[in-house]
Amino acid sequence: MEDLARRASELVADGRRRLLGIAGLPASGKGRIAEQLLARLEDRAVLVPMDGFHLAGAELRRLGRQHRKGAPDTFDAAGYVALLRRLRAAEDEVVYAPEFRREVEESYAGAIAVPREVPLVITEGNYLLLGQGVWGHVRGLLDECWFLEPDDRQRVNRLIGRHMRYGMSRRQATEWVYRSDERNAELVATTRNAADLVIPGDPT
Repeated sequence: MEDLARRASELVADGRRRLLGIAGLPASGKGRIAEQLLARLEDRAVLVPMDGFHLAGAELRRLGRQHRKGAPDTFDAAGYVALLRRLRAAEDEVVYAPEFRREVEESYAGAIAVPREVPLVITEGNYLLLGQGVWGHVRGLLDECWFLEPDDRQRVNRLIGRHMRYGMSRRQATEWVYRSDERNAELVATTRNAADLVIPGDPT
């Protein structure tokens, strides 16, 4: 973890705005690694997760996609790309980003403030390296992107446990993981080679 923090710090050694992406399969530990980087970089970094661009539950139901929440087409990818462009330009005094809250399974607009003087924006999510459609614009907006590759059995167990913490039974959680999350994981795994750095195991 210290090596990763050093690498992130070197990205902004000149004080200019940089964007660092952390990609990986569902429950690979992206958010946990991002939070640990924040703790080490303190006021030099802000975290803006991709998950803030989940489509609202009402919209997913309208589209008939509520049972595949988390798939690439269940996000506002264009909105995410537009935000990354604003963050990269660093022209506004403050840019506000949305935040996804699992306890209600919805996003809150304007929940994350990114002041212009903060040099490093860390963004994490499944599809940062996906070269399809609008998602294909994300990679070019990142100065670096890392890919997390933990033990697959531990990752799936974490996924099941996460769903259970937010109200599913073990049977429901297991069904959701293998019907939806793991289909997404298969797609994300194909993007591994586009990363600047592949991190095996658990760097913590």
